[in-house]
Amino acid sequence: MRISTTSCLCPFLVCLCFIQRCYGASHHVPAKVPSKNQTKLANGETEVHHRPKRGWIWNQFFVLEEHMGPDPQYVGKLHSNSDKGDGSVRYILDGEGAGTIFIIDEVTGDIRATKSLDRERKTHYVLHAQALDRHTEEALEPKSEFIIKVQDINDNAPKFPDGPFVATVPEMSEVGTSVLQVTATDADDPTYGNSARIVYSILQGQPYFSVDPKTGIIRTALANMDREAREHYTVVIQAKDMAGQVGGLSGSTTINITLTDINDNPPTFPQKNYQLYVPESAQVGKPVGKIKANDEDLGINADIKYSIINSEGANMFSISTDREMREGIISLKKPLNYERKKTYTLHIEGMNTHVDPRFSYLGSFKDTATLKITVGDVDEAPVFSIDHYIMDVYENSPSGTEVGAVTARDPDSRNSPVRYFLDSKEEGVRYFRIDESSGVIRTTQPLDREDMPWHNITVMASEVDNPSLLSHVPVTVQVLDVNDNPPEIATDEEVIVCESSRPGQVIRTVTAVDKDDFANGQRFSFALPNQIPVNPNFTLKDNEDSTANIIARRRRFNHLTQELYELPIVVWDGGEPSLSGTSTLTLRVCPCQRHGRIRMCQGEAFLSSAGLSTGALIAILLCIVILLAIVVLFITLRRSKKEPLIISEEDIRENVVTYDDEGGGEEDTEAFDIIALRNPAAAEELKFRRDVRPEARQHCGPSRSRRSPSVELDEVDVHDFIRQRLVEADMDTSVPPYDSLQTYAYEGQGSLTGSISPLDSPGTQSEQDYNYLDDWGPQFQKLAELYGEADSDDAEPATIMTPPIK
Repeated sequence: MRISTTSCLCPFLVCLCFIQRCYGASHHVPAKVPSKNQTKLANGETEVHHRPKRGWIWNQFFVLEEHMGPDPQYVGKLHSNSDKGDGSVRYILDGEGAGTIFIIDEVTGDIRATKSLDRERKTHYVLHAQALDRHTEEALEPKSEFIIKVQDINDNAPKFPDGPFVATVPEMSEVGTSVLQVTATDADDPTYGNSARIVYSILQGQPYFSVDPKTGIIRTALANMDREAREHYTVVIQAKDMAGQVGGLSGSTTINITLTDINDNPPTFPQKNYQLYVPESAQVGKPVGKIKANDEDLGINADIKYSIINSEGANMFSISTDREMREGIISLKKPLNYERKKTYTLHIEGMNTHVDPRFSYLGSFKDTATLKITVGDVDEAPVFSIDHYIMDVYENSPSGTEVGAVTARDPDSRNSPVRYFLDSKEEGVRYFRIDESSGVIRTTQPLDREDMPWHNITVMASEVDNPSLLSHVPVTVQVLDVNDNPPEIATDEEVIVCESSRPGQVIRTVTAVDKDDFANGQRFSFALPNQIPVNPNFTLKDNEDSTANIIARRRRFNHLTQELYELPIVVWDGGEPSLSGTSTLTLRVCPCQRHGRIRMCQGEAFLSSAGLSTGALIAILLCIVILLAIVVLFITLRRSKKEPLIISEEDIRENVVTYDDEGGGEEDTEAFDIIALRNPAAAEELKFRRDVRPEARQHCGPSRSRRSPSVELDEVDVHDFIRQRLVEADMDTSVPPYDSLQTYAYEGQGSLTGSISPLDSPGTQSEQDYNYLDDWGPQFQKLAELYGEADSDDAEPATIMTPPIK
């Protein structure tokens, strides 16, 4: 397959076309002579091979971008050696843009571009071409790849993608100092022609700056550019392609250049002489005035340090620099006194702290000025002789004791008299008073060092002529110690004595405390009281080091026999005069384990042995209290339910008398009224007795028994009698509404003797004859003798309750 083009875009392409044609002509062979691609047959004919050798290969085309013509742009031509020009060969094209951007004439093989192409979007297209037999659709040539490149034209202007720019350069820079480099970009092809060849030029900013046409470096073009004269500059740079030729495209950008400051200006005072008025009452350390030097520079280049360079001014005044305001602050170092010196002269120097050696030829970067200070006369407050007074006084001193004196004077020339008084707002003023004229301080009451060892008061002084001017001075009064407190035994815990203690064993080492000062109370002596008998259980040994040992004197103690012991101890201090105090220690006997460890003591052992925590003990006690409350409530409810509605003091249920004898005759009836055993109403009102049958004749036994003349007994069935009494008791409304005991003295029928109960006797004296008792046998002999003796003595018969005799 042979590829050619109808036009050559450059001489190089022309040469290639020429060589192609020459090379193809040199290989043309007459038909009679078989070529390398032909085979001579026996009949004299030749056979052409299916893959004939190409004459040359051309695999690249060019198409111009941005083509705006009415017809499709011609790109190139495809041609195969097998094409005889008879139209039997069909050319096909596929690949990037085939059929849409690029079309091919199937017969001639001409390729054309139907659309305008942009090289900046796509620089080349890769396509594949093939020649086919139109009739058989067989491939006459294999697929061949070729490239169509889009040829660039100058259709893009240079651009500054990072603009506009901001740059700085120090002032007073030398000519040619680099400021900034700007770079423009061009989207055209930099390898073809001059479309992307850029040249830089300056449109605005001359004569101060220049630009390198090739590199775009901006440099200073004018010497000694002063920031103080002009600080900001605007420079416009242009970039033009086509190497700056006519017809090239261009773009521009702006650069804002600022001159940075350098220290090229010394500080200067606006004037050389200044005056300042300062009253003598000005406080030391406080500012009294300001002074300022000007510097046209900026930042650290304008920093100024001020100083006083003459000794007269430096001794009385100091100057500091306010960095923000760049001012010199003048302060007072010592108090002023108008009466001693009325004027001061200060030589003040202002100097830059950062100096640029390049400008040393300009001279020293500093300036000086003179400040004259005039001291003003002021009426001043009194001045105390010292700034702080410290005085002392012994404790317990009587009221009015002198503590000390303060002194103040009027510093003015008039020397006015001074009046003293105490600051009433302080608490210490109630302990002291001061003499207004002399300044002597005295106590108002005895002081106690142990209560307050130091007192702080403030004494004020004022002129008699001008009381508004006050001065203050602090006064500290120390209360000196006097040995006025006896020592005491220092013990915060109970002393424990083990039951297994041996004679001579140390029970406890005790110390003493004393409220007095070290000089009077830190040496102690110990002993037992002399006025009491010798303690048989314990003794005391003074260790002579302000401690003493309590020692056991006998073997073994028993807490069950005696648990607590009291041991009085006398302690002497080492003061003048020496004081003593007696302290009584309580010693508790406790069982101990080996090595003196306490095993149990009072209730603690039970709790500790049980291993119960405090929370568990509280829970147990709370449960017990709740149970007790429930039991009490239950008992209270039961009692309230059983309590009768009517309570009688003579209720027989509450008067039960038990006799443990065989009867005492008449004494029994005297000891207790048997009527109380009946219905309580019977004791108050003499009602009919329910323990006997009603007004009916009753038969009581054999004819030998004596009968009462007022009552005649008939034989009545006892069941009917009890039933009748039960009905009467139920119908009786005078008895209480609860069951009561009904007692009946009927002994039943069948007794030979009948009833001998005296309950049937209505009278107070018996009228019966008891001689018949002798006939009953020896069992009743003694009873008959007793009744017989009673009748003979005219005594009241005894009432004896006996069991019924069957």
